[in-house]
Amino acid sequence: MGRFNDKVAVVTGAGSGIGRATALRFAEEGARVVVADLSDAVDDTAAMIREAGAEVEALRIDAGDTVQVRGLMQAALDRFGRLDVVHANAGISGGWAGLFDQTAEDWMEILRVNLIGPFLVIQAAAPLMAERGGGAIVCTASVAGLRSGAGGAAYSASKAGVINLVQTAAQQLTGARIRVNAVCPGLIETGMTQSIYDGARAAGKADRIGQLNPLRRGGEPDEIAGAVLFLASDEASYVNGHALVVDGGLSSSHPFSRQGYGKPAL
Repeated sequence: MGRFNDKVAVVTGAGSGIGRATALRFAEEGARVVVADLSDAVDDTAAMIREAGAEVEALRIDAGDTVQVRGLMQAALDRFGRLDVVHANAGISGGWAGLFDQTAEDWMEILRVNLIGPFLVIQAAAPLMAERGGGAIVCTASVAGLRSGAGGAAYSASKAGVINLVQTAAQQLTGARIRVNAVCPGLIETGMTQSIYDGARAAGKADRIGQLNPLRRGGEPDEIAGAVLFLASDEASYVNGHALVVDGGLSSSHPFSRQGYGKPAL
């Protein structure tokens, strides 16, 4: 298809799930790819890309560490000579613990990876892109960042921050020809949500997965990858500072079971 011929794409959180699917799609469409993850599984992603005949570099990094994120962007330049696209996808869930069951340390770690991580990506990548005349950055947010009911408190707050971050970054990069957008997945089968899927299947309730959205199903990582590639491509050349929701319609109402103060969830 070639939408990314001669371009270089960096993907964080590429060891599995949405990040792996996105990295593979970038490679299929002509990009040379740098994949990064804290897990050794990033090497498996790189092997898949090589088997498909594309060029790839794999690095193990902490996406919430300033020095390591800057090193990742420099590695893309050193290996491939340019940087055109970055998908800031690395994230952690933190579970479904309520406000009164989490500590400040829990919040700091979730925010460090999920919100400071994308900030570090933008801060490190944007100057390098600007030197070459522009680029595109896509951050993974979540429908949990739109309103309550789709994630734990700290996770939801971190993803709301990502949505505002891309809006703020788009404004502060005025004139740099760099677009910054977010994708907001709903329930997608990834390592982060695997326990939900496994539990439903073990209980014989697989048909209830995703029942709260109008499509009545969960999503697949490749469906999010398609949205990321659109936002990163020239087809989205006039899309900037936007949070694209890909959730089967869940966020059109966001139904959920309320958890009152001092009471268990219904």
